[in-house]
Order: sequence, then C-alpha cells, then structure tokens
Amino acid sequence: MDELKIRRAVPADAAAVLALFDAAIAWFVRIGNTRQWGTEPASGQERWITRVEQWCASSDAWVAEHPAVGVCGALVLGEALEYVPAATEPEVYVRVLIGSRDPRVKGTGRRLLAFAEERAQTAGVGRMRVDCYAGGSGDLVRFYEAAGYERDVTFMVGDGADAWPGRVLSRRIDVANGLVR
Repeated sequence: MDELKIRRAVPADAAAVLALFDAAIAWFVRIGNTRQWGTEPASGQERWITRVEQWCASSDAWVAEHPAVGVCGALVLGEALEYVPAATEPEVYVRVLIGSRDPRVKGTGRRLLAFAEERAQTAGVGRMRVDCYAGGSGDLVRFYEAAGYERDVTFMVGDGADAWPGRVLSRRIDVANGLVR
C-alpha cells in the first residue's frame, strides 16, 4: 500500500473513476443494496458520465493510483451538496469518496480521507463534513465513524418510494496544534 500515490484528477481519469462506481454498484447489487445507486452500471448512464467528467475536471478532485491496480480511488472536495444542510462555519466538504474493493489497495478510502484532512489543516479550516447513504446495513455510516467522524444530521434524498436516507458526519480538525482529532 506504500506504493499508493494521490494526485490531482484530470479529465482522462473519468473512465477509471466510472469503473470504480461500476464495481461498487455491482457489489451493492450482490449484497442487496440497490437503493443507493440503483442496479445499472454508472458507465452506461449519461447522467453519471457527465457527473464524473465534471468531477474529474474540477480543481479539487484527486485520484489514488497504485502501480498494480491503476486508479483505485477518487476524492472530490468542494461545497456541500444541495440536499445537505448548509454549513454553519468554514469547512472542507467531501463531495465524493470511492475506493476499489481490490484487496491489494485495501484502505484507499481512509488514505484519501486523511489526505482531505491534511488539506483542511493546511488551509486552516477546522471542520470536515461528509454525507453518505444511511440506509441498508448502516455499514457506510460505521465506516466514517471508524475513521473518526461523528454523526451529525440526517436528511432525505428524493421523494416517495425512490427517496433514500442520508447522514452527514463531521470531524474537527485542531488547526492551532496541527492535529486531526
């Protein structure tokens, strides 16, 4: 895992990032979690293709790359999404975080979160926030809690039968002492 490199994303990374989402969606289908992103590959949906292309072209998008695996994770930082309650203080917001399920790069998601926290610290920003799907088994919420984030607010995305529950989690960054806590 020491060979993992994090670099700024470029538009040419879009296909590799779409492949990460395709793999995640296929895994979700296998475990019965079809409400988060549906059942169809992201690479076959124009809205996903456009979204990922925009992410990879943004100024605060990053990919994790491993020599044996290639692009194995992606991170996009920016403003909170429209369905998330507005920030009450300056923050670094994790808009997108996805990692490969390949065992050779286990821990990529945590490495990308640590990278985001270092960026917040360097910028003098004392708060990180992220949102995630809060349905299903709750494993995603527990992932962020295990990474040091605390439960904040809940929200719903969509209407009616297609709506899904979301959760915002946050973490304090001790900017004055150079510590992430």
